[in-house]
Amino acid sequence: MISMEVNDVIMIITKTPAVVRELLSGLNEEWLNATEGPDTWSPHDIVAHYIFGEQTDWIPRMQIILSEKEEKTFTPFDRNGHFAVGKGRSIESLLNQFEQLRKENIQILLASDISSEDLEKTGIHPAFGPVTLRQLLAAWAVHDMTHIHQLSRVIAKQYLDEVGPWKEYIGVLKNGNQ
Repeated sequence: MISMEVNDVIMIITKTPAVVRELLSGLNEEWLNATEGPDTWSPHDIVAHYIFGEQTDWIPRMQIILSEKEEKTFTPFDRNGHFAVGKGRSIESLLNQFEQLRKENIQILLASDISSEDLEKTGIHPAFGPVTLRQLLAAWAVHDMTHIHQLSRVIAKQYLDEVGPWKEYIGVLKNGNQ
């Protein structure tokens, strides 16, 4: 395992908007609104979710942890809040907003000049209890990878039947399992 370094997190999360844009570039509305079935997200929904997280999750929680306030409980994350963000918007509009918010949040992260002592500071997650800034930042990077994987899976599963017998060998069609 590799230990979490702030610069590595920044490197990963800086790349995400471009990776997402490249993956979705040129796809028509049918592809952008396709899901894996009932109660699952489309690529359009996933980009809106990234935006909602940029607005309400990572930086606000980092700021709570780094604050001098005694009360450090995070506001619960609305797991459906992204639907309002994406409603009636084009994928281009969502991608542009995601890129802009991510740039702004990376600037805030860089300006915070996080020390090794800061990484051990804690906030209170509504479900998990105490979490460190180190854990929050690592989760941010891994969360990005989770949704890149999800985007790939949603797109791939549109050809689940079309690949015929190869589906037995294509891991992404088995929720990423080999």
